[in-house]
Amino acid sequence: MKTNYALLLLGFLFLSCSSDNTSEDIPSATNYYPSGTGNFWVYDVEGTPVGRDSLYISGDTLINSVAYKRFKTKMQPVGFYSNSLNKNGVRKSEDKLLVSGTIGLNFTDQFPLTISISDFTAFKESASPNEVLGTVSGSFQQNVQGYPLTIEYTFTSKAVGSLASFTSPNNDVYTDVKSVNTILNVKISTIYQPQGVPISIPVTILPAQDVIVSTQYYAKNIGVVHTNTDMHYQLASLPVQVQLPIPSSGDQNQKEFLDTYQIN
Repeated sequence: MKTNYALLLLGFLFLSCSSDNTSEDIPSATNYYPSGTGNFWVYDVEGTPVGRDSLYISGDTLINSVAYKRFKTKMQPVGFYSNSLNKNGVRKSEDKLLVSGTIGLNFTDQFPLTISISDFTAFKESASPNEVLGTVSGSFQQNVQGYPLTIEYTFTSKAVGSLASFTSPNNDVYTDVKSVNTILNVKISTIYQPQGVPISIPVTILPAQDVIVSTQYYAKNIGVVHTNTDMHYQLASLPVQVQLPIPSSGDQNQKEFLDTYQIN
């Protein structure tokens, strides 16, 4: 599952994520993500890139001996949301929606990305506003054109709130809607050794910042009806000797609108 997001060059070189949620579970009284086999959702995607995604539940699958519903797309997805679920497993636990699998992004030919997630909490119906649903932090190293980059990250899902009525930017209206933010914060640094100098100098390439903030809107008995994703970064001022194939800044927005759907 790959797509091109040039703006994500700074954020995702390789991540391995798992969920962390210690909140008390409360049984769900309603259904914000119908998970019947054959259910499908078709999204119009605006921004970068542009396209149309058809996301559907293909059937059951086992991951580490646990039953999940397998999500797929009919064609290569372009939207951030559909791309994040394609070929992954989703299951419900109490009033939570848990996602397991891998997400592959190839935002440039030189820098592939793989994110592995295990029961990451994407949604919780009983969550309070600003409640953190899941978070994971870590670091890894990647060599880029001879520079040993250290990438530190924090990946978080957070409840935003509930809306009795929600009007999507395309003017579609939905009732009983809950929204969730998924946020990726990244810091990138390296070690630079000037020619002829027997010391190494630490260099911050990307100060810690939220490079992705994506908001999903879940409507009762439908699922996700709209996703708004902002992707932004700003590099630090680098020594002229440090040359990386990364633009100094980037700013993109992508919107995904539900067009048609079927719930079995």
